[in-house]
Amino acid sequence: MTDKATATDVVELILDDHRRMEELFHQMRSIEAERADALREFADLLIAHALAEEAEVYPALKRYRDIDNAEVEHGAEEHEEGNQALLALLEVNEVGSDDWDEKLENLAEAVSHHTDEEERTILNGARGNVAMERREELGTAFTKERAKHLEAGCGSIENVRRLVKA
Repeated sequence: MTDKATATDVVELILDDHRRMEELFHQMRSIEAERADALREFADLLIAHALAEEAEVYPALKRYRDIDNAEVEHGAEEHEEGNQALLALLEVNEVGSDDWDEKLENLAEAVSHHTDEEERTILNGARGNVAMERREELGTAFTKERAKHLEAGCGSIENVRRLVKA
């Protein structure tokens, strides 16, 4: 589908980011020459995605009766776990080392757990209970907030350290 609704539906936008993160994990595990670039893109995407969800999407979804507020709050907690795992990987000096591989797998596990849970509980709830018009509004707000963080270089090690510390 390429209609306007698909392009701005917050559920589809979030799912698109999740699939891109999976592609970046694949790159970080394979071609050593691409690992550092993939990590930079991943760090920016992960941080911008999580901040935009927490600012624009999660608060709005908590208002819906058929979306579990505890799951929404748990999603934010899992963002923190992902940030900690991301920081650990960013602090590894040698791309492709055993330490890199270990930290990458910890990050992949944290993020995969979160995206799977979010897709099953929060996003399926949103798809079934939030009108398309509202999902489009949330998609526009999510995209704008996400772009703001991406433009600011939100995945820098300094910013990730600040987020983990906070």
